[in-house]
Amino acid sequence: MAAYVGDAVPAQRQGPDDGSRGELAIETEGLVKHFGTTRAVDGVDLRIPRGGVHGFLGPNGAGKTTTIRVLATLLRPDAGTARVFGHDVVTEADAVRARVSLTGQFASLDEDLSGAENLQLLARLLGYSRPAARQRTEQLLAAFGLGEAAGKQVKHYSGGMRRRIDIAASIVVRPDLIFLDEPTTGLDPRSRNQVWDVVRALVRGGTTVLLTTQYLDEADQLADRISVIDSGRVIAEGTPGELKASVGTGTLHVRVRDPQFRGAARALLERVLAVPVREESDPAALTARVDDASPVARALTALEDAEVGLAQFALGQPSLDEVFLALTGHPAESTGPRPTDPDEESQT
Repeated sequence: MAAYVGDAVPAQRQGPDDGSRGELAIETEGLVKHFGTTRAVDGVDLRIPRGGVHGFLGPNGAGKTTTIRVLATLLRPDAGTARVFGHDVVTEADAVRARVSLTGQFASLDEDLSGAENLQLLARLLGYSRPAARQRTEQLLAAFGLGEAAGKQVKHYSGGMRRRIDIAASIVVRPDLIFLDEPTTGLDPRSRNQVWDVVRALVRGGTTVLLTTQYLDEADQLADRISVIDSGRVIAEGTPGELKASVGTGTLHVRVRDPQFRGAARALLERVLAVPVREESDPAALTARVDDASPVARALTALEDAEVGLAQFALGQPSLDEVFLALTGHPAESTGPRPTDPDEESQT
């Protein structure tokens, strides 16, 4: 896939460039949004600089999509403040909209039109001349690997193609900030990798990306910094490395050869390591977070002395899955009964 996703912005659409490279792309303080008696967003504070990818990580119903909709001026906050490139999302909504783009979880294009027709229509609506609209459409179709599908109706596109054409439509005029709301939900691994390439190309082109996801590997792959949100609140923030370090310097993964010995192995490991040991869904697997690697060798020797055979063991840095579990007490993919924005209920 080609990396070029820049554009020649029509003069009437070109946003102000104040030259302040150090300005914040997003700044919120005490942001609140409630639906009835439920606070979908419950005092969110964010300071996100320009450039790169900021991950917004949380389970279904955590408040990710509601926060995005407030930042994109689609919902008014009930309390607190939110500014995008210094512009208030309530009192300066037009200025915010001139600099951002939003791509939700589902394609928002006319499915009866072809990919090329959709992009040309949007380009014309956004101020391009007819020849410039055709040129921009050709650029985007080539950059997103959709040249051969240019004349095909969008309703006949695969899931991965739909996500790519939807993102392409969001950057007909390249935004300063793009909100990508769970862009790879439901995609196969190959399509996910293609979307990841698109995100990286956007950043190289100068766009700041706010990526909401419940996939830990996606955040690990793409995000420079991550905000972890749960029950409408940001509960942790940092680089992927910082978040991993916050829950321990390492993780021991052990897989016993015979699952019937897992209980004995767990008891022995907890005694030697002096830390809790978790049983995984794999009936032979155990995991323990360790702050000091020195007892690990003794623990493995103790297992050998007890004739508990191991099929596999590894000591490494904690994964983001383990970070999220440590922070929230539940996996990132879990869903809860907490009602939120009706639009978010099926999207976040």
